[in-house]
Amino acid sequence: MSHPLSRIPFLGQFVDERFLEHRRRSTAAAGLAGGFVVLCVFEYRLFARHIISWDLLAILGTMAGVKIGMMLWYKLRD
Repeated sequence: MSHPLSRIPFLGQFVDERFLEHRRRSTAAAGLAGGFVVLCVFEYRLFARHIISWDLLAILGTMAGVKIGMMLWYKLRD
């Protein structure tokens, strides 16, 4: 199955399996880095200021839930 971007004449020469794999890996790394930053800010606010940031906790919970949900989805569908 070809990627929709590969049908565009100019972009077709740049979009291949390696490009898609690099995009997948970079997106995963960005998600992990973002989660780590949110966790650090949450812990700073908790330990330094003694404030529980429920919004940051909700973001962390959402990220973890999506990650586990997608892992289960791919495990059951594979």
